[in-house]
Amino acid sequence: MPKRRHVVITGGGRGIGAEIARTFAKLGDRITVLARTREEVEGVADEVGGYGVRCDVGEPASVEAAFMAAGPVDILINNAGVARSSPVLKTDVRVWEEHMKVNLTGSFLCSLKVLPGMSSRGNGRIINIASVAGLKGYPYLAAYCASKHGLIGLTRALAAEYADKGVTVNAICPGYVEGPLLEHSIQNIVDKTGRDIAEVRQELEDRSPQHRFLDAEEIAAMCVFLASEAARGVNGQALSVCGGEINV
Repeated sequence: MPKRRHVVITGGGRGIGAEIARTFAKLGDRITVLARTREEVEGVADEVGGYGVRCDVGEPASVEAAFMAAGPVDILINNAGVARSSPVLKTDVRVWEEHMKVNLTGSFLCSLKVLPGMSSRGNGRIINIASVAGLKGYPYLAAYCASKHGLIGLTRALAAEYADKGVTVNAICPGYVEGPLLEHSIQNIVDKTGRDIAEVRQELEDRSPQHRFLDAEEIAAMCVFLASEAARGVNGQALSVCGGEINV
């Protein structure tokens, strides 16, 4: 009988994170969901029969408390993230710092909590949910692009440092995925430009050669693969799931 792994998912209260929690729960794994609000963590945790912990991933004390409560971790999925758009000259330094704190520092702090245990056991998986914006520049997304490029750099550095300790560290780089973050981005464009929602959606869909948005299930499936023994040789990679928008 396969071992019941402990999977911790940050930003697991909605969207991609919630779908990842559902997918691993169906495999029989034990799930801990981390998110900023009690409503989000409790809702998904109850749904998947897991454990919910409030956590602000950018705050060291919050991360420390959350991982002490969670216990040993077999698979960490750093999914918590923010995305704000604005011309670079109108990007407030507080917005810049928020992106770095959540998208990059949060993944760093959470990884620090699990690496010692994974290393001592000789097995572990860290999967960072990055973005195609970590591989390519996009206008009006300077802070987001910089934070996700940094996350891929962190992924590669940790992968190199822990490659001989049975731990793999990889990043998944999705294109636009149906869910709350995409809806927020579309509404932001509509509010700033006065354009029609349907027009904005179509324009963003057409950035993909497949002319569609991704489903969260597609990202969850990639997480399952990277967490499997079949993927033990995949390490330090930034894997695009974007319908062919970019090829690297």
